[in-house]
Amino acid sequence: MKYIAIIPARYASTRFPGKPLAILGGKPVIQRVYEQVSAVIPDTYVATDDDRIQEAVTLFGGKAVMTSPHHKSGTDRIAEAIETLGSDHDVIINVQGDEPFIRKAQINALCQCFDDEETQIATLGKPFDNMEAVENPNSPKIAVDRRGFALYFSRSVIPYVRGEKEADWIKHFPYLKHLGLYAYRREVLNAITQLPQSPLEKAESLEQLRWLENGYRIRVGLTDMETIGIDTPEDLERAEQFLASWQQCTD
Repeated sequence: MKYIAIIPARYASTRFPGKPLAILGGKPVIQRVYEQVSAVIPDTYVATDDDRIQEAVTLFGGKAVMTSPHHKSGTDRIAEAIETLGSDHDVIINVQGDEPFIRKAQINALCQCFDDEETQIATLGKPFDNMEAVENPNSPKIAVDRRGFALYFSRSVIPYVRGEKEADWIKHFPYLKHLGLYAYRREVLNAITQLPQSPLEKAESLEQLRWLENGYRIRVGLTDMETIGIDTPEDLERAEQFLASWQQCTD
């Protein structure tokens, strides 16, 4: 299997403009993401629509590919990048440009999902630690079948545990948090970018439901490690505080 990783990164962000170039521990956020990913996947590229990001990537020795500014999703940006590069890789890995704390073991877990020939798309899930986190609609939940394929993703608490107090549900069911890392077989990536938005996707605002509604199989790899994304300037401040302890346990 030949793997390639694409990190979509755009400059314009409603909550945090210029986020990929924000400095975290003396390095741009996008550099920290790139270094973690490229340590596992040598063929790693940043897909961007902004010259400033391309220049920053080049300066730290990374590889970048320019894409259209009109894409509605990171998936579409990745598909254009793959076409531009003329890639012949079997699997494309999608790591968000605001995930500087992604672990190498998580990337490996994503790749291992493709040991099963039935895997078309892969993502990661992490067991929730407490019921308060489960109830957070910004942390999508995953229901999986016995073989580890996704049945559904939801911002609501699924499943409902009948006959038990809601505060105790986590004691009776292993709720699984979705981490927004994806990998796709090459032919599947080409196909899913042609799909129109689906009713479930619109309802939950979760792009992966479009793929499930159209019959694609999503393998869910497991991790016990959290990722901490950066969506706002306040997140960046928290990330600075977290960085020192994270570097001590990075694998």
